[in-house]
Amino acid sequence: MLPYNPVRLIRTIFVVSLCAVTVGCGQQQAASASSTTTATKSSAKAAVAMPDSFSADVAKNILQKGGNAVDAAIAAQFVLAVTLPEAGNIGGGGFMLVYKDQVADFIDYREQAPLSAHRDMYLDEQGNVIPYQSLIGVLSSGVPGTVAGMWLAHEKHGSLPWKELVQPAVTLAEQGFKVHPKLASSIEGHIQRLEKRGFEVNFKDYFSSAKADEVFKQTELAGTLKRIRDQGRAGFYQGETAKIISDFMRQKQGLITEQDLLSYQAKSRQAIKTKWREYELMTAAPPSSGGIAIIQWLKMYDLLTKNQTKLAHNSAPYVHLLAEIGKRVFADRAEYLGDPDFVEVPVDALIADDYLAMRSQSILRDRISVTEDIKPGLKESEQTTHFSIMDKWGNAVSNTTTINIGFGSSVVVEGAGFLLNDEMDDFSAKPGVANVFGAVGGQANEIQPKKRMLSSMTPSMVLKDKQVVMVTGSPGGTTIISSVYLSILNALEFGLSAEDTVNKPRFHHQLLPKNVIRYHKGIEAKVITDLESMGYSMKERRFGDMHVIISIDGNLDAASEANGRGKSIVFED
Repeated sequence: MLPYNPVRLIRTIFVVSLCAVTVGCGQQQAASASSTTTATKSSAKAAVAMPDSFSADVAKNILQKGGNAVDAAIAAQFVLAVTLPEAGNIGGGGFMLVYKDQVADFIDYREQAPLSAHRDMYLDEQGNVIPYQSLIGVLSSGVPGTVAGMWLAHEKHGSLPWKELVQPAVTLAEQGFKVHPKLASSIEGHIQRLEKRGFEVNFKDYFSSAKADEVFKQTELAGTLKRIRDQGRAGFYQGETAKIISDFMRQKQGLITEQDLLSYQAKSRQAIKTKWREYELMTAAPPSSGGIAIIQWLKMYDLLTKNQTKLAHNSAPYVHLLAEIGKRVFADRAEYLGDPDFVEVPVDALIADDYLAMRSQSILRDRISVTEDIKPGLKESEQTTHFSIMDKWGNAVSNTTTINIGFGSSVVVEGAGFLLNDEMDDFSAKPGVANVFGAVGGQANEIQPKKRMLSSMTPSMVLKDKQVVMVTGSPGGTTIISSVYLSILNALEFGLSAEDTVNKPRFHHQLLPKNVIRYHKGIEAKVITDLESMGYSMKERRFGDMHVIISIDGNLDAASEANGRGKSIVFED
């Protein structure tokens, strides 16, 4: 049994309240009448589904200039570092799933622990987790991977000049952009919560001037982006920017050094591929936990519904069945998953049909399994954003990037102008103690120097006959996994449009907290009552911000979730 720990409760209360005013963790405000969110359907050959209008317009422009999906993704990533500071970043990391010329590539630019990091760095003398230390302040930051990831993607797959891809972000930082009211509200709320809790960080110094519908300029960030534009990877990990970062860290008693930056490498890994129905599912490999998880979820769902009457969408039996599967998925996640460069992750064993058939046998259709009895099955880690792109050649990118909770560590590197991540919280600070998203871990995900922390980011695609039929992904901490597998079921099991796929109410269960199901507003009242009568604790809460592209007989259908400030465009390229 995994022990309850009060630190988890304290940290979760803080982040839940924090997320209420940020896009982070998917806690987004209801869309206003002036929302730029769109859903479009056409026989056009290219599409983008982005978390804001600036990135959408730039990605479209790059594609119309003759760039490919990877070019558009790189340009969008840097734009989001300017216009979506709660998640877009050059101070964080992520995963990019690429399908180009019918060949898959998975680029891992996840952050990693500094060289001076150690297993017990967030424990006090009594061995208890120190509240907030892995969430707020410079000690919470891993070595950023985003710039290295974009550089590797460009080296392998880019076609347009690097400078041309970075310049739109430089322009937006230097000349400014009009602040969306939702972003202004998120910033204001974040400042209030930091002050209320007495955190001494410099977030307010950099972002308090960002007011709704006013132009917001970021001069220091523009300087950093110019060095990246002109010097490529070296413009961040070496030279002036690296010295600014390391000097700032020394001044603030942080851990990241010039050697940490110089030694960081983005990695090209094999995407996980598996047959699912008549499709090929292509998804994120470790150190993501999400790819394995969605495969387990989808395959067990099929095993348990085979030759039976189709369950109604978002009915109580449907929600319960998927919650039961989720208990087993998250038990495996806690035990087996971590950085594959440090631990052997049994990927094939965890997604094998016979293993999943065995795991399915104990699932109860009419009552809740005892949480404490759910163990790993083999015998032997929310501030995030996502975007999806398809170009006229059929190439696609599914990219998820993060600085963890809303606005990351809340610390801006002075002189460089970018927010640092707080991804160290995605390590297991202590076996059996949950992180801010309620996910537990063990030795496989303990802190070690240069190790990448486990992630729930799950950029994914579905293929049929080697052609992309769906590009999907979401932010939301551990709820990312639920958003992604539910989007696939929405589109391919229930035949929903892209707009309905991203906007139909979703739900999430992850073993712990015990018997808690989080759900979006819109789930029918009777379904909630029926689930409560079974013993579930139902918690209404928004999570995720989906951006999906679906290809049906060559026609593209794209949508961005209405609760965010995203924009999707289908167009002739």
